[in-house]
Amino acid sequence: MEFKTIIEPFKIHSVAPITMTSEEQRNQFIIDAGYNLFSLHSDDVLIDLLTDSGTGAMSRNQWAAIQRGDESYAGSPSWLTFKAAVQNLFPFEHIIPTHQGRAAEKILFTAIGGAGKIIPSNTHFDTTRANIEYSKAEAVDLVIAEGKDPASLHPFKGNMDLVALEDFIGKTGVENIPVVMMTITNNSGGGQPVSLENLRAVSAICKKYEIPFFLDACRFAENAWFIREREVGQSARQIIDIVREMASLADGMTMSAKKDPLGNIGGWLALNNDALASICRNLLILTEGFPTYGGLAGRDLEALAVGLTEVISHDYLKYRIGSTAYLGEALAKMGIPVVQPIGGHAVYIDAKALLPHIAPLQYPGQALAVELYRAGGIRGCEIGSVMFGRKPDGSEVPAAMELVRLAIPRRTYTQSHIDYVIEVCAEVLRRAPKLKGFRIQQEPPALRHFTSQFAPL
Repeated sequence: MEFKTIIEPFKIHSVAPITMTSEEQRNQFIIDAGYNLFSLHSDDVLIDLLTDSGTGAMSRNQWAAIQRGDESYAGSPSWLTFKAAVQNLFPFEHIIPTHQGRAAEKILFTAIGGAGKIIPSNTHFDTTRANIEYSKAEAVDLVIAEGKDPASLHPFKGNMDLVALEDFIGKTGVENIPVVMMTITNNSGGGQPVSLENLRAVSAICKKYEIPFFLDACRFAENAWFIREREVGQSARQIIDIVREMASLADGMTMSAKKDPLGNIGGWLALNNDALASICRNLLILTEGFPTYGGLAGRDLEALAVGLTEVISHDYLKYRIGSTAYLGEALAKMGIPVVQPIGGHAVYIDAKALLPHIAPLQYPGQALAVELYRAGGIRGCEIGSVMFGRKPDGSEVPAAMELVRLAIPRRTYTQSHIDYVIEVCAEVLRRAPKLKGFRIQQEPPALRHFTSQFAPL
């Protein structure tokens, strides 16, 4: 018999305190932070849904593995354990460890980017886009039309538009496209998965034109779960087999191991091209560390090796996807517009639909995120015109969607925590018609959402 209650497939072994605050206190905290939720002290946050990156809880087996960490500068056995665990899922020839995903992006795009280069993706996330643009290359998004419609129920809204990709290659020229990227799952588009059929088709197009195909694969296990659950002919397959097939379609990958590999830190760049790998290793030594640790301690390598075995567990993924859907379905039921279908790692509230009286360049997502914190101490993340509206030439254009992401840290919160989030969202829904927009008072030249200062209108 299948029961309705979602139970965590683990027992709590250690706990961390949550500081309870009043709305009056939180109102002052957010003012002091310049209305930027990244600038809050985490002790002043009740439920932290800012990101699922590096915020999860490690298992007792991961903590035990930390004790095996060998801190030799070169050739550590912890490196060999880590490398074997990565290649068990992603059998690329060259594995280059980094301290996190954006370091892998920095190395890759330093090596292959540059002025005149244009790099397509389904949707580049913020650090990917920033590292491409920092190299003077251009980042282009080619997600399917359904991926830009929050209400669409397409099962694979992260898919790349194949016609648009072929057209893009024809107009841009193969010589100007150093790589085609695919983000799985598609974070900026609502945590939406990419189908195996689409991955196969993109891979075939890249082979046709001899363009390398890379995965931004930090939520690979969640994407594989959605393939198993939603794609015709995949329901009987094991998650590990789907992951290996996804990897086999690509020429390389970047990874933030702070997501599905269940680490608090770490990442890697993997690829098959010997010459490019040599260039990337040299850049790694300049910026990260020796090629067998790449900015990580041996204990981190050991913990990630264990995490890569745990994340492909059927019971874990069933709980992970089900508990995220529990929150998303509850919000939709009360009338809060959310990106449909519910993604794997987060629930995305459609701030444009919830706050139609706030213009896109008055940042409705920021207004909603601030109110969620003020009302109940919930820290979410704006994914809209604050994050993506500013262009490299300094101009500003509204983003395709104005979203607030409530990212669920892995193995961290219980159902009662999520029930509290639902109650706070109901209160913010009641307040929604009275919310006002924001203007930016101060911003950096890149990745402005991290450190900008805001003022209410």
